[in-house]
Amino acid sequence: MSDDQEVLFEEIAGQGGHLGVITLNRPQILNSLNQTMIHAMYAQLNKWAIAPDIKAVVIRAAPGRAFCAGGDLRFTYERFKNKDPLLSTFFRDEYQLNRLIYHFPKPYIALLDGITMGGGVGISIHGSHRVATDHLLFAMPETSIGFFPDVGGTHFLPRLPGKIGFYLGLMGTKLTSDDCVAIHIATQKIAQEAIPDLIQSLAQHAFSHDAKASVTELINPFTVPSNRFSFIKHQAEIDQCFSGHTVEDIVYALQHSSNELCRDTASAIAKKSPTSLKVTLRAMQQGLSLHFDDCMRQEYRMVCRFLKAHDFFEGIRAIIIDKDQAPQWLPSTIATVSDYEVEQYFVPLVEELV
Repeated sequence: MSDDQEVLFEEIAGQGGHLGVITLNRPQILNSLNQTMIHAMYAQLNKWAIAPDIKAVVIRAAPGRAFCAGGDLRFTYERFKNKDPLLSTFFRDEYQLNRLIYHFPKPYIALLDGITMGGGVGISIHGSHRVATDHLLFAMPETSIGFFPDVGGTHFLPRLPGKIGFYLGLMGTKLTSDDCVAIHIATQKIAQEAIPDLIQSLAQHAFSHDAKASVTELINPFTVPSNRFSFIKHQAEIDQCFSGHTVEDIVYALQHSSNELCRDTASAIAKKSPTSLKVTLRAMQQGLSLHFDDCMRQEYRMVCRFLKAHDFFEGIRAIIIDKDQAPQWLPSTIATVSDYEVEQYFVPLVEELV
């Protein structure tokens, strides 16, 4: 194992078996995921899932500012510019990894220390334990780049309390560790400096028949108090405004709200991709009643259409590449995105995600 590898794997011996540890190792670019990393994690997790001596898996990041800031969007943009016909395979592979984590038969403990966005959420939130530190900064900001909250976002976001998931999915609002614990994105909160001791505790102790409950009991002594959800005083207004059946309904409610946060949100939502907003709302509404695997299958349909549309790569250009912060969305207004256009993002593919 070499420290210049982009993702590291180790097994720590202890009571009752070994602890598998994944370390994301691209701190200089916020541990952004590429296809090589995804393939490596998928292969290793498949091995650990059936290895009798592996009792649990921890995923963490090398020291730095981020757990994982998401997919490598610069690389994605270059593949688009080079007309790579296999660009969709990155997302297919990523979504298969998300599914593997969701169905992983052993405790899967994600240590969310630092920036955690997009693809970083996908390799953490679907596991049994999501342990935040006070450095966590969480977001699903995809509508700002002409995309949608994928990697299972259309499944977990609408299941958050009230309509807060619809607010987060459409707006991409950043959350702290306290926020994430309060609305169950994170299962526990610990101090950043406790990470090494927690890993050693998980390795050294044997688990009971209920391994996931054992992990919870081992994490609990390390937990620190968390404060209330910072949006709690706005929860009722958020629930009311984001209960609208259409994006137009939501915007109208925000514009006519007496709540300051909602009025600010009305201004902010106007900067998002109109297509992204409409497709995202539809996907979350449907996702509330879909099984996880069906959500991932639907997300793959959607991503294949976004890769052929205008807004995703225009968003990457404006926000990530040129940094002019002035994407030119097409269509440019919510009113000009037709229901028919939205429907096309959900049409089954010839080659579905299986």
